Amino acid sequence: MIQTTSATGLDRRKFLATGSAVAAGVVAATIPALGSSPAEAAASAYFRHGLASGDPLPTAVVLWTRVTPTAASVPGSGKGPKATVTWQVAGDSAFTTIIKSGTFATDAARDHTVKLDVTGLEPATFYWYRFSFKGSYSPIARTRTAAAHTTDLARMRFGVVSCGNLQAGWFNSYRHLAARDDLDAILHLGDYLYEYGPGEYGNGFDNKDIRSHVPAHEIVTLADYRQRHAQYKQDKDLGALHVKYPFILTWDDHETANDTWTDGAENHTPATEGDFHVRRKVSTQAYDEWQPVRLSGTARSGDGTQIYRKFQFGNLIDLSMLDLRSYRNAPGKEFSTEAGVTGDPKRVIAGPEQLGWLEDNLSASTAKWKLVGNPVMIAPVLVPPLPVPVTNAISATAGILPTEGFSYNTDQWDGYSVERKKLLDHIKADEIENIVFLTGDIHSNWACDIPADPGTYPVGGSVATELVTTSVTSNNLDDILGTPSRSSSIAVETQFQVTNRHIKYMNLDDHGYSVLDVTPARVQIDYFIISDRADPKATTARTASWVVASGTQSVKASETGIA
Repeated sequence: MIQTTSATGLDRRKFLATGSAVAAGVVAATIPALGSSPAEAAASAYFRHGLASGDPLPTAVVLWTRVTPTAASVPGSGKGPKATVTWQVAGDSAFTTIIKSGTFATDAARDHTVKLDVTGLEPATFYWYRFSFKGSYSPIARTRTAAAHTTDLARMRFGVVSCGNLQAGWFNSYRHLAARDDLDAILHLGDYLYEYGPGEYGNGFDNKDIRSHVPAHEIVTLADYRQRHAQYKQDKDLGALHVKYPFILTWDDHETANDTWTDGAENHTPATEGDFHVRRKVSTQAYDEWQPVRLSGTARSGDGTQIYRKFQFGNLIDLSMLDLRSYRNAPGKEFSTEAGVTGDPKRVIAGPEQLGWLEDNLSASTAKWKLVGNPVMIAPVLVPPLPVPVTNAISATAGILPTEGFSYNTDQWDGYSVERKKLLDHIKADEIENIVFLTGDIHSNWACDIPADPGTYPVGGSVATELVTTSVTSNNLDDILGTPSRSSSIAVETQFQVTNRHIKYMNLDDHGYSVLDVTPARVQIDYFIISDRADPKATTARTASWVVASGTQSVKASETGIA
């Protein structure tokens, strides 16, 4: 139960988005670090898993935390009393001006998580929030609402991440993004956590764990998923990013199990792990409890499972976040040389309802840019002639069909080509411009044009573009091959680009994150790489920048990073 009160008519400190959050570094107050005072250290016994916000709307945002009311009330235990937590939203970090406040009742049935949708806020405004229990306050976090739909925005800027496997390394990408003061929100494109047990999927070809998962086995039950979410929420770098910016998330497969589809997963064995539908249900329940997202349009836990949803940022951006696991009706890795498999019209990845929803969004949008949060790659990719060890290594990274001339990864849209063609035909027929797919999943960076017909490209032109961000930590090509040199991967990338002329850029080796900058004139992505995922103090550097100019439907390299 949530109880709320509002403070109105007060001289509130507001930061309106006439431009973007670039100005945030000038106006934003410092967010106190976790445990930076004795009072916060004492409160950490109650608030052990940090704070988070997400799904920003012009007048609302989702706030999240977890309370540990007793020593026995650990995640997944099912133990502990009902607890009533107080929450506050303020216009300044000192909480001198309380904008909203209330209480939230939680218990073991929802793993003592606290998630609420705070409404009645001002658009494009920074807010600070905190929780309290038994007189002890949590640390302070900051969030930001979206701009009003009619606002003429000059700029928006996002951090873009995917595929953070705790066992494979440290979350340096989150640390470096949290050090920035120029972002509006974080787009997380899936694989927020991984289901594997220790030693099953770690760092490199020998699967060495940099850190080990809790619980110490593959997660299958509701208690397992709750414990794994709790472990990730306690990572200090991920926690620092959560308290700095609101997240807009979608899931991919590892939030449940590798290569998930409606009736199973590659990493699910019914004989030993039970009914897959039960596993999917409990993984979704834990995700709903532990993430600052609205499922089926609300922040209430247990009232729905739909995660595909739309966001609007002024008249600059419409953002459609997709779910490409819940509705696919056939496994991706069903390899065949016959067109009847991947080209079967009965095979769907988005499903007719979600696909129709996306088509309607794109056609009806009046925003300058139509961004699509796309968990798996949509650009078509054929396998070039490569040495067998290389194709096997690529297969181990992303599930690739090691056969020259065929689609390299049928777990992506390539495995569901009829549905992809329907979408691209719709875009072309309606003459919709400025669609950019933002993609994760494959542990590498790509910049691609999306041709209506790859066979006639470039003569036939491009109908959209795709920008793919690499993994935060999960293995990629050089990790699997055990070759630290970039030279071998560059040769592979070149062969891919020769075979697929619409692929303009690839980096199959590095880990990191991206920063996406959007103005009316163009979309630019800066790809950042980290020096060593096994080093908790790894450095970062921009390695490439790619631009989509308005009206072009094409990616171009830029020597200049985002200002």
